[in-house]
Amino acid sequence: MLSLFLPVFLVLLLIGLPVFFGLVFAPGILLYLNGQERDVVLLYRNVYNGMDSFPLMAIPFFMLAGELMNRGGITMRLVEFSQALMGHLRGGLAHVNVMSSMLFAGLSGSAVADVSALGSMLIPAMEKQGYSRQFAAAITAASSVIGPIIPPSGIMIIYAYVMGESVAALFLAGIVPGAMVGIGLMVMIARLANKYDFPVASRKYTWPERGKASLKAFFPLMTPVIILGGILGGVFTPTEAAAVAVGYAIIIGLFVMRSLKMSELPGVLTRAGITSAVVLLLVGAAMAFKTVASLAHTPELLAGFILSLSENPLILLFLINILLFIVGMFLDAGPAIIILGPILGPIFIELGVDPVHFAIIMAVNLTVGLATPPMGLVLFVTAAVAGLKVEQVVRAIAPLLMVHITVIFLITYFPALCLTIPRLAGFVD
Repeated sequence: MLSLFLPVFLVLLLIGLPVFFGLVFAPGILLYLNGQERDVVLLYRNVYNGMDSFPLMAIPFFMLAGELMNRGGITMRLVEFSQALMGHLRGGLAHVNVMSSMLFAGLSGSAVADVSALGSMLIPAMEKQGYSRQFAAAITAASSVIGPIIPPSGIMIIYAYVMGESVAALFLAGIVPGAMVGIGLMVMIARLANKYDFPVASRKYTWPERGKASLKAFFPLMTPVIILGGILGGVFTPTEAAAVAVGYAIIIGLFVMRSLKMSELPGVLTRAGITSAVVLLLVGAAMAFKTVASLAHTPELLAGFILSLSENPLILLFLINILLFIVGMFLDAGPAIIILGPILGPIFIELGVDPVHFAIIMAVNLTVGLATPPMGLVLFVTAAVAGLKVEQVVRAIAPLLMVHITVIFLITYFPALCLTIPRLAGFVD
């Protein structure tokens, strides 16, 4: 009977129950009906235990750092820097949108934060220059996917926590795939710009003007350097690095750039606290959900089913990409990683797939799901920011999703794209 927990969970999602409640109600109901009342208590205790982790403290700290950077006017400086480099190209503001997302990813690691910070600024600006609001929203949603791939990344911290992998190795492995998504979107924009005659955003900046824009963006751009440098140099752990990022954001916002006021800190803390609470509740519920999956022997059953399809790792990787892509359409990346990581990871590691490589395949797949219909969270946030219906954003984002899918299959079948940088740093054999 316990094996029914997954179908029950999907039914609860389809009727509109929030993911958190679906994750705890579905297994809880089945345990009760199965006469396992003591396990129901264990289930809900695991919601707290799943959140009670030192490594997971990095998530609220990184979210707070992103809020501080955004409120302190950092986002505007990143956009100005991007425009100085790429604004003169045809479709310049669309290129600026993508490049700003790549830069902002190094500050927050959150797709939702990216959409909220950049979308409210760039979508109206793009519409004013002659882009359709639908396309402006679509490119904002598509580029926001870069946020959780380029370090620091909240979902990679979750994966490392669940699977016992090195956070630093996953951070380094995400650099090239994140850059590939950004470059791929820019190539697609260039093709669309010639076809639809997109406008040029600005005149070509002189090198002194570009240097001035670079100086304005210098302190924000140092954030990922400090985070990665500190972790790789052994100066601090990823959790401590997140706390350092918060301290750095406060110092440059209040005292260096003076773009953040003390009176704004309560609002920043409140927003970061609410967002962090949502993420951590989902993590805790997913850990409890994972407990019931173990009781029902779901990992063993699914492993047997997958291996019965084929023993060829290349074919299985193709099939698992399809599965993860579909899962990402319905389930947020964090809970999906906690539920599926311990099930799928050991299967593919046993088949000879490098654990860091599989982690990136899974993380990128599920992150792309954030921008994929019907339930991609980023689509709903983007639609709200742009004042559009979700269906309008979905229609416009379709050609951009092809870039994401292409990158997924490239990193799947060419492991060196993910593993070269971690290998050079000594994290991968």
